Amino acid sequence: MPAKSPAPAERTGGPCRPYTPRNWCSRRPDGMTEAPSYTDIDTLADRLRDVPYESILRTIGRVAERKGIEAYAVGGMVRDVLLGRSTTDLDFVTVGPETGIALAEAVGEALGGRTAHVYPKFGTAAIRIPAADALPDDHPDDALVLEFVAARKESYRSDSRKPEVEAGTLEDDQYRRDFTVNAMAIHLTPDRFGALLDPFDGRRDLERQTIDTPLDPADTFEDDPLRMIRAARFATQLEFRVSDRVFDAMGTQAHRVEILSQERITEELHKMLEADTPSIGFKILEASGVLAHVMPEIQRLKGVDVVNGRDHKDNFYHTLEVLDNVAERTSDRPGAETRWLRWAALLHDIAKPKTKRFDPEDGWTFHGHEDVGARMIPDLFRKWRLPTDERLDYVQKLVRLHLRPIALADEKVTDSAVRRLLYEAGDDIDDLMTLVRSDVTSNNPDRRRRYQRAFDRVEEKMRAVEEKDRLRNFEPPVDGYEIMETLGIEEGVAVGIAKTWIREAILDGEIPNEHDAAYDHLMAIKDEALRRGALFEAMQDRLDGPENRALGAIKEVVFEDPDLPDDREAALDYLNAVKEEALADGPSTDEADP
Repeated sequence: MPAKSPAPAERTGGPCRPYTPRNWCSRRPDGMTEAPSYTDIDTLADRLRDVPYESILRTIGRVAERKGIEAYAVGGMVRDVLLGRSTTDLDFVTVGPETGIALAEAVGEALGGRTAHVYPKFGTAAIRIPAADALPDDHPDDALVLEFVAARKESYRSDSRKPEVEAGTLEDDQYRRDFTVNAMAIHLTPDRFGALLDPFDGRRDLERQTIDTPLDPADTFEDDPLRMIRAARFATQLEFRVSDRVFDAMGTQAHRVEILSQERITEELHKMLEADTPSIGFKILEASGVLAHVMPEIQRLKGVDVVNGRDHKDNFYHTLEVLDNVAERTSDRPGAETRWLRWAALLHDIAKPKTKRFDPEDGWTFHGHEDVGARMIPDLFRKWRLPTDERLDYVQKLVRLHLRPIALADEKVTDSAVRRLLYEAGDDIDDLMTLVRSDVTSNNPDRRRRYQRAFDRVEEKMRAVEEKDRLRNFEPPVDGYEIMETLGIEEGVAVGIAKTWIREAILDGEIPNEHDAAYDHLMAIKDEALRRGALFEAMQDRLDGPENRALGAIKEVVFEDPDLPDDREAALDYLNAVKEEALADGPSTDEADP
């Protein structure tokens, strides 16, 4: 195992507080340099000399002038130049129908015959320039993307976020943009290169570190409710606040997000999660009432119950602190690279509302929330249009295992318990340890240090067991093919039983993780594995229609129950009783309550 990640620096000012427009939670340390003043800026020509794509901007300006096309750089690029942030997505607006596509094709030729990918339905075109041709050698992105579109104005119907579009002026195009910091433009023609056009005073909002809208925010969100989630996302990425009027409008328009496609919502959530301090956006969404419409399962984590003077921590704010801790512990990696670890942090306690109980002696408990939470993950991924592949498996695994390492800190823990965690976590053990370390959010610094020292001991045990037993990505040294060949059988339950028992013997330390020892163990257990496999097949033949629901329970007994009788008829009677009990119980709670 690699060395553990360093602990994050101590926060200043205590844990993050609930969001209000005037009390927003940022992790910027005290003494951070203030944002630069933009009061006297009317041109960005000097600043543009420092960006790697200045020569491309000047080429676009020259081509536009030659073609007689009025062209501007707009939006995020202008904002990021003012903030000194890197960007690789450059947006350009032209004035006149179809001029965006015409300029893109002419620029492609001027840049050495690069292809302009045209999207006639949307009136846009894009040019992709590989990083090697446009960006510094150490730049993390793989390409510079230039997108061209003709200026337009938009109007919306109340029941749709799809606008009716028609050609417009530059002012029309700026007028329709979401936020003032994204509504700035610069001239590209050679004689006015870099001149700033800022009709909504976006510079001021950059200086004030505030997200605001060019128009009345209530109208902005009525037209396009996705902008409420984008407001939270930009506030998160830039570590800005949202203005009072934007926050208020989000509260009155929160229900409008229900007309949005889940795919668009999830795209914004990904970007929030990948920011340096993801909690900012989730707090804005929760405080404004939007989160309850977008992710009610996360909203339900919020709140504290009190019985007999005993309460529990607010699991919503705890979850966000864990999420921020994960972001900080993985700050040396791009946010997109740790996206699914961050989803695991967001969901690690998702089942606490379902499992919350009050015990007069123990107080509030959440027993089994890790297992219930893991079973919730597939439905949540489907609901939120997240991938249902190995990424789902990864998140589900981390949620299920996130309490296991703390149990291993006990000095009396056996090697077999460590082996099992290494086997179950596999290559994701380091991410799991990042999550469990991040899960320590106590306000008591001594308690935090105790937990972190305990996890140090756990990782030492893991390293020792891993070095001795080689369990990373463990596969039994005798595989299914060798079992079938040795026993002269085809694939079936008997093979599964033999593989499972060999694996358990290795994990329990009964035999070493070596082929010869595993083969000898196979020969010792083969008769019982064959007997139990035959019993399962006999029971399977007896089941009909709905009775097949009992197969899982029968299989579990055949694999694990030490009390299965030796006599065949007695064993079949035993399994028949298992079947009757399983059928009497009906569908499991999880199956009945998706």
